[in-house]
Amino acid sequence: MEPVNETAGAVSCAWTVRDTAIGPLLLAATEKGLVNVVFHARGHVRDQALARLSGRFGTAAPLDGAGPAGSDTGAPSSPAAHLESAGRALADYFGGAPGPFPVPLDWSLTGGFHERVLRELAASVPYGTTVGYQDLAVRVGEPGAARAVGVAMGANPLPVVVPCHRVLESSGRIGGFGGGLETKRTLLTLEGVLPEPLF
Repeated sequence: MEPVNETAGAVSCAWTVRDTAIGPLLLAATEKGLVNVVFHARGHVRDQALARLSGRFGTAAPLDGAGPAGSDTGAPSSPAAHLESAGRALADYFGGAPGPFPVPLDWSLTGGFHERVLRELAASVPYGTTVGYQDLAVRVGEPGAARAVGVAMGANPLPVVVPCHRVLESSGRIGGFGGGLETKRTLLTLEGVLPEPLF
């Protein structure tokens, strides 16, 4: 695990990188909650993600340490506290705990139809289950929007926590995934949806 870093600006946004069974994940949080999860978060990928966050939240380059002098990063609603909570929840998840992620979410990196679909996914598709693109479109009252649901999955700013890996094609095939198909297979295997590989 890398140290928590916090940016200073209009919205306080902290970040850290956690090593997991699917590789390094960048976690970013604001005072509202976890705002971003990024796969393969090393080198250029991490730097691009931090640049996007900086552009979105009007922040400066990350500062060393937990935050500016005098900041109360240990407060329950601080970005650092949300990152600590998210880190524990991810460790439990990759350890096989089936419960939902008990982490507040900041939905500010999405909106409109995408947000509606992602909120529905987070609320109604629990660990160890899957849903089809079409079914998810029906659930949000847009039965003709299966393709748009696919676009929303690809734009999910909170993968793993908002489980877009649980959305499958109508044929039952696993379909695409922003973190790569091997990552999606690993997550579905962890949750018991797919069998463990024989070798």
